[in-house]
Amino acid sequence: MKNNILKFKTNINCMGCVAKVTPELNQLTEIENWEVDIQNKEKILTVTASSEKEVEIVQAVEKAGFRIEKINS
Repeated sequence: MKNNILKFKTNINCMGCVAKVTPELNQLTEIENWEVDIQNKEKILTVTASSEKEVEIVQAVEKAGFRIEKINS
């Protein structure tokens, strides 16, 4: 099965913020890996998933209190 790599701009800007979003993203099924580049000015969230999970990812990040916007690639 082909993995989808999704990228999002966020305002997750520190390790404390990453800790807040971790439980929300970790509970999503079919997500294999995710990471936030807090050094990047756009605070890029990269998600590897075995299926298209864009809506669920956006909802999880917003539930944790952060902004998120899909980057078209």
